[in-house]
Amino acid sequence: MADLDGLPPVDPTTGEIIINPLKEDGTAKTVKEIEKEKKKAEKLLKFAAKQAKKKEAAANNANNASKKAKKPKKEVEPIPEFVDKTVPGEKKVLVSLDDPSLKAYNPANVESSWYDWWVKSGFFEPEFTEDGKIKPEGLFCIPAPPPNVTGALHIGHALTISIQDTLIRYNRMKGKTVLFLPGFDHAGIATQSVVEKQMWAKEKKTRHDYGRTDFVNKVWEWKEEYHNRIKNQIQNLGASYDWTREAFTLDPKLTNSVVEAFVRLHDDGTIYRAARLVNWSVKLNTAISNLEVENKDVKGRTLLSVPGYDEKVEFGVLTSFAYPVADSETDEKLIIATTRPETLFGDTAIAVHPDDARYTHLHGKFVQHPFLPRKIPIILDKEAVDMEFGTGAVKITPAHDQNDYNTGKRHNLEFINILTDDGLLNENCGPEWEGMKRFDARKKVIEELKKKGLYIGQEDNEMTIPTCSRSGDIIEPLLKPQWWVAQGDMAKEAIKAVRNGDITITPRSSEAEYFHWLENIQDWCISRQLWWGHRCPVYFIKVEGQENDPNDGSYWVAGRNIEEAQKKANAKFPDTKFTLEQDEDVLDTWFSSGLWPFSTLGWPEKTKDMENFYPFSMLETGWDILFFWVSRMILLGLKLTGSIPFKEVFCHSLVRDAQGRKMSKSLGNVVDPLDVISGIKLDDLHAKLLSGNLDPREVEKAKLGQKESYPNGIPQCGTDAMRFALCAYTTGGRDINLDILRVEGYRKFCNKIYQATKFALMRLGDDYQPPAQEGLSGKESLVEKWILHKLTTTAKSVNSDLDKRDFLNSTSAIYEFWYMVCDVYIENSKYLIQEGTPEEQKSTKDTLYTLIDNALRLIHPFMPFVSEEMWQRLPKRSSEKAITIVKASYPVYIKEYDNEDAVNAYELVLDVTKEARSLLAEFNILKNGEVFIESNDEKSFETTTSQKDSIVSMIKAINKVTVVHKSSEIPEGCVLKAVNPDVNVHLLVKGHVDIDAEITKAGKKLEKAIKSKQNLEQTMNRKDYESKANVQAKEANKVKLDNSVAEIEGLEATIENLKRLKL
Repeated sequence: MADLDGLPPVDPTTGEIIINPLKEDGTAKTVKEIEKEKKKAEKLLKFAAKQAKKKEAAANNANNASKKAKKPKKEVEPIPEFVDKTVPGEKKVLVSLDDPSLKAYNPANVESSWYDWWVKSGFFEPEFTEDGKIKPEGLFCIPAPPPNVTGALHIGHALTISIQDTLIRYNRMKGKTVLFLPGFDHAGIATQSVVEKQMWAKEKKTRHDYGRTDFVNKVWEWKEEYHNRIKNQIQNLGASYDWTREAFTLDPKLTNSVVEAFVRLHDDGTIYRAARLVNWSVKLNTAISNLEVENKDVKGRTLLSVPGYDEKVEFGVLTSFAYPVADSETDEKLIIATTRPETLFGDTAIAVHPDDARYTHLHGKFVQHPFLPRKIPIILDKEAVDMEFGTGAVKITPAHDQNDYNTGKRHNLEFINILTDDGLLNENCGPEWEGMKRFDARKKVIEELKKKGLYIGQEDNEMTIPTCSRSGDIIEPLLKPQWWVAQGDMAKEAIKAVRNGDITITPRSSEAEYFHWLENIQDWCISRQLWWGHRCPVYFIKVEGQENDPNDGSYWVAGRNIEEAQKKANAKFPDTKFTLEQDEDVLDTWFSSGLWPFSTLGWPEKTKDMENFYPFSMLETGWDILFFWVSRMILLGLKLTGSIPFKEVFCHSLVRDAQGRKMSKSLGNVVDPLDVISGIKLDDLHAKLLSGNLDPREVEKAKLGQKESYPNGIPQCGTDAMRFALCAYTTGGRDINLDILRVEGYRKFCNKIYQATKFALMRLGDDYQPPAQEGLSGKESLVEKWILHKLTTTAKSVNSDLDKRDFLNSTSAIYEFWYMVCDVYIENSKYLIQEGTPEEQKSTKDTLYTLIDNALRLIHPFMPFVSEEMWQRLPKRSSEKAITIVKASYPVYIKEYDNEDAVNAYELVLDVTKEARSLLAEFNILKNGEVFIESNDEKSFETTTSQKDSIVSMIKAINKVTVVHKSSEIPEGCVLKAVNPDVNVHLLVKGHVDIDAEITKAGKKLEKAIKSKQNLEQTMNRKDYESKANVQAKEANKVKLDNSVAEIEGLEATIENLKRLKL
């Protein structure tokens, strides 16, 4: 094609335009000249392509006038899939960044293979000195809170791991001996409940169909499957656990610790047997802890679904009925009100206030039970009765209500249990009622009261209903003989440990809650009527020929084995025939969890791990289990080891959804961390609901919740972005409202890191070798001095913030530093690398290397994968001994980098550049702009003069900049912007703009500036300004006023200049 002759050559492989880097005289072209030539060539090629298309279209029209030429669609070439050829456990095979599959940042590519290599290489195992001691740099160790083996981790677990692993990796890089001890909890109720649900759904079998041994074996099978699933999640999250020390609460070593603890505490009387009220789950047939109780608030009459009932059950209603006064000649009745009418079978008193004149005549009298041949005493009690509430008469049911239980104890009342473990009325209710379900009995009681003329009425009643979080059942307070831990004396020691500073609790609000709970502590029920768990190591002595009471603690002995129990029983009952029967119950999961900090280290044996790592440096967890777990570890640790279990407690926030709602399966807003890491479509989120244990009716509700929270599914974010986001969210508040879009935003930050390192490697070149030691050469340019100052101050603040557990400020500082490196240093040093002298080029490259190396190490604790991936690609200093960033030194403050003068000088350069760009944009001058910098301040003049090339390199629309002392040296036809009171930037606009329009625009700005100055002066001229305004406010206002004056003068000069342009 003759008309395309003379076009620039194009590389046939890449399609890039080939520009000759040399001029005709053989000298090198500047970067600006090359870019200009390239743009000109691109325009020529575009023009030629358009011409060719026109000709093609004309030819097509000539051949077929009825057909229009179709514009071919430009196909986006798909990025080929990355193939990781690394052998699992070996160091990752790094593919060249020029490979098309690595063109864009993809977390799946970056995060593959590293974890297995870290684990196999032992990088997560603690390092000791040659003689096996803790390193001189210090010790940092955390016991990871053991997740329940009940399915899968949620985003709350991801937050826990992100915070803990950040601190672990940071301290490891500080050179300390570090242990992050992993493990899993058998989670008695939660695990047994899930397995039983699945058995019933799949086989229509209960645990009783299997028998205890076979059922427990089945749970072990289930545990292995889900343990591996959770372990995979943890590894995907990058947790640098020492897997060689992995623990499980039912492991033999930990079981030995549990047995030892129980026996010691039973022998010294801390564990005792008593019949007391427990939270009874009829559905699960066991007592449950307060943590497993979920309180539901109802405003009034509400129908709720209850397991085992076809129809919904009514709650939120106060039923009033009358008790006939016994032997009353006037048929007097005493009216009481209750939300649980069915419990009247267990009433053993009616309480009235001793000062209530209405009932003085009834003191010492009785009422007649409406359905049983039993009289009930009227008692006097100031604590149980509020005279102003209701009728001032209260029914007392000691065996089925906690407040009534306390009243019963005060008055030595009879405790009558009316329910079986299955929630049926028992023989104490009479033959007519025995065997009836508790909520069926509620309706029947009301019917019968009506028949007897004793029913008064019902009204709505706001109330809290305790439900079982595992089964949805309504909790029944039930009197059961159980094993209890006396906590009063232990609590005093636990309070003392925090008050005297042996243990610190952060934040302060959690510390206050800790004290409040321990100062009001109750004894702890540790019996659970389950099969999965630690069976109570305690034995009932069944004396031959006697009917001994199992509630009587004197007939029980604890033993580490049957032989020890036999020996203790012989000592108790010498020369007596008896048999020993081990308690069927298992221990509350929180009992074994309470031993976690020392059972995992081998207690009660005096192991090397106990010597090295106990007490742990810190315990990090959510504030919601401060009482159930953290405080119990402190109680048991002090009691059994004589030492605190850890020195610091850090309580993080709870994760809620973007709308601030609690994460709930039924709401459909529970987030699997792997779904955030890998991304998931909405349809696949819906499908996951079907594999869980949700009631079919709740599945549809959950789908709607998923659609609301994640209308487009969850985008692929990667582990690094998720970890960084979760740490950045950690502000010390009670809750985190997690917005997935924010996590996705940090994926873009990962891309910034990835691309910046790629760019740096390209600029450094394949043959680059960094200096052996990091430090100043004395030949650094101003921009280098500026960025190295930012590096050292960032390192200083991040170290301080992480030591203070300030995750918000540490993540913000690192984020800002990376952006300074990318958007300022890399951009502003291009001209030095490309056009500087050999000395300047070397210095600029050395600084670029120092920045990327340090920035990757700074962010490694938060983003372990992308930091390792890119750090491994960097050439290494000859002094670098670490083969992984995991073991590399964490950046610290370097005094020689601290250079305030350089910072102030370069900030001026950046401000000048900013104002010049602003003027160019304001007047829409895109090329050949002429900028003048005016300053009569010698220091500012010298700085801007020396940095002219730097300023030009940062402003695309200009080719040069002129620095002058006086405004008289500025040519006519310029507009002005004040940088500060000493420096102005002028832009030549003559011939570039509509003068009248610009005068109007500048006039409006001047009016605004004058008004702002007047408001400021008005504030500063107030009579009480000097006395009331603080020093910082005064200084800030003075700076604002000076800047306003400079802005006004500049705008006035601009308007005058523009007016002169019209003449």
